[in-house]
Amino acid sequence: MLFGGSWAQQEGSECIKANAQSCGECIQVAEKCGWCTDENFLRDGESKTVRCDDIGSLSAKKCVKIENPLCYLSPFLNSLSFPLHPPGEPLTFNLKFKRAEDYPIDLYYLMDLSFSMKDDLENVKNLGTHLMREMQEITSDFRIGFGSFVEKTVMPYISTTPARLANPCIGNYNCTSPFSYKNVLSLTNDGNQFNNLVSQQQISGNLDSPEGGFDAIMQVAVCEGKIGWRNVTRLLVFSTDAGFHFAGDGKLGGIVLPNDGKCHLENNMYTMSHYYDYPSIAHLVQKLSDHNIQTIFAVTEEFQPVYKELKNLIPKSAVGTLSSNSSNVIKLIIDSYNSLSSEVILENSRVPEGVTISYKSVCKNGVTGTGEGGRKCSNISIGDEVRATPPDELHTDTPPDKLHPDTPPDKLPSDTPPDKLHSDTPPDKLHSDTPPDKLHPDTPPDKLHKVPPPRCRCNAGRIGGKCECSKDELRTEDLDANCRRDNGTDICSNNGECVCGTCECKTRENPAEIYNGKYCECDNFNCDRSGNKLCGGHGQCECRMCVCEANYTGSACDCSLDTSTCLAKNGQICNGRGTCECGECKCTNPKFQGSTCEICPTCPGVCPEHKDCVQCRAFGGEGDKLACEQSCGYLTLVKVARRDDLPQPTDQSFPLTHCKERDANDCWFYYTFAVRNDTPEAYVVEELGMWPSVVIGRLWAWPGPSAEIGRKGVARGHGVALSHALKTNGPRSTQPRHVISIYF
Repeated sequence: MLFGGSWAQQEGSECIKANAQSCGECIQVAEKCGWCTDENFLRDGESKTVRCDDIGSLSAKKCVKIENPLCYLSPFLNSLSFPLHPPGEPLTFNLKFKRAEDYPIDLYYLMDLSFSMKDDLENVKNLGTHLMREMQEITSDFRIGFGSFVEKTVMPYISTTPARLANPCIGNYNCTSPFSYKNVLSLTNDGNQFNNLVSQQQISGNLDSPEGGFDAIMQVAVCEGKIGWRNVTRLLVFSTDAGFHFAGDGKLGGIVLPNDGKCHLENNMYTMSHYYDYPSIAHLVQKLSDHNIQTIFAVTEEFQPVYKELKNLIPKSAVGTLSSNSSNVIKLIIDSYNSLSSEVILENSRVPEGVTISYKSVCKNGVTGTGEGGRKCSNISIGDEVRATPPDELHTDTPPDKLHPDTPPDKLPSDTPPDKLHSDTPPDKLHSDTPPDKLHPDTPPDKLHKVPPPRCRCNAGRIGGKCECSKDELRTEDLDANCRRDNGTDICSNNGECVCGTCECKTRENPAEIYNGKYCECDNFNCDRSGNKLCGGHGQCECRMCVCEANYTGSACDCSLDTSTCLAKNGQICNGRGTCECGECKCTNPKFQGSTCEICPTCPGVCPEHKDCVQCRAFGGEGDKLACEQSCGYLTLVKVARRDDLPQPTDQSFPLTHCKERDANDCWFYYTFAVRNDTPEAYVVEELGMWPSVVIGRLWAWPGPSAEIGRKGVARGHGVALSHALKTNGPRSTQPRHVISIYF
């Protein structure tokens, strides 16, 4: 009991006069009122309202179990050295917080295995047992894992020649084939297993200086189950001596699809490095935050400035200097872990109606916060202390005579009489019923009327903002448990308040942005973006997932299903050489490129490509006919009599190529090639020979005893043979004897 003495039973006590039907009604009558819960307290014929009486009177009646807020608060208040406060009075008490010691830690060591890190690998091979020994001073529950990365396995990041794919290193070094990311060892508490597996690793190599570490970080973050992350402190140590590729760099290798932020580990290898671009920094920040992973960048001195800038963009990260051979890696990890900061957020469970709580926090370096800002302290390291003080709060139904004389005006209840208001009360704090003569002369008109929002007055036995909850329910079950998703610890996913076992989601400054879902686990503003637009501007964000319009797909609705952009001039999709993905052609044959796979820099050209088939189909002998039909049956061939009968480009609605090729007998043949209705076709002139077209040169013959021109050479149109047919055995004359024009 709080009180050594007791109040004498008074006839007509206000506690009895209240005729309270429940404990809740009783203790709200006055601070001296209590409710007796003894089963045998009532005599025959007595109403249960007799259970509500002065605390002293109930004690005099031999009631042992008395319900009263002061009875419950006293042990807590006394332990905190609080003065006694009756119900309705504000309470102020201090809370102190430090980061928990001996908290479980999962540490995943992600190492660059490009050739320049060969010395570092030797020092990492014994890291497991040494680091386990050091971390035992910090925590008794420590697990370690290992992964490695090199680069995307396409040009120009690596050499794709067979010899270099087998051994990308030069000289006498025996290196392993390049790879993007490999999960060597999932998280384990066996340091010896770490050492054994790491000792089996080999250095690899690549061509350019920046590495593909961002691909690896993304997979480590999103593949929770395969890495083995627990719901404890998660540390990712990223060790390298080089820079990094990020979103957009994939275009160098013809990779344009944005990183999808999903797990693609098969047999512990990242399988989609050739398909998806590197992730952006913002994308990594999101995934590391979503999975609560703190990153330690262990990099050489040369790249310290780069990774310090990266640290500023990634919350809860640290940068340490790696020695040239990683000999200081253990000290670096310990120091970096101690420098990592945490964020402390004060939360309280649902409080009874009419009670409010607010906080004033004193964070690191004396930084203070009030209101909603008083709930949070950031950059809290090990050993730092956080203090929080809930400032005075007044119940709105507190009688005016209970107010402290120094109570700030903005803490006065809404029904405080005007004569109780301080003379300096700001106009916007005046009650709407304040007489005009009490208003400050300079009060703006828009401040003269303040109407409080309507509130429900609940019937007996009902509570809640909308009287939706029964008091009996509160006694039978822990309603907060109904607001926790998957038996977790977060109430309403930290996005709402649990009211009578139901989540009421927070509102945001932007009314178009809402939280929803049974546990407030969904929202309509945290979906993937493309082009700085939510869901690429082609879908709706529902429960953090994009629901795309009919003609779009992808995590950010940035993949168009429209194939018109892949349509080539010949009417074919990607010229028949690829597939249309997200509105862009993916050429199936790597030698073709261009927006519709129309360019082939290494191809000999359309004419030489089809020369042999045209020649064997049009001019081949009977012996070659069967083989020709088998290998060149794809080609539809049409013979014409003259060159003028060949199709002309102006008459065609599809690309047409005119070709002139020479056979083994130095005879020219002419044909056209085109693809019409998905069928290759060739029109060929059926006679070999020469047709005059353009004069490209003249041969001059001088006088002599035996000068002649070989007629056969002229007929065949072979310039070299023609010039050799001209024979001059005499001295030259100053004037030509014969002039012959050569046509091509």
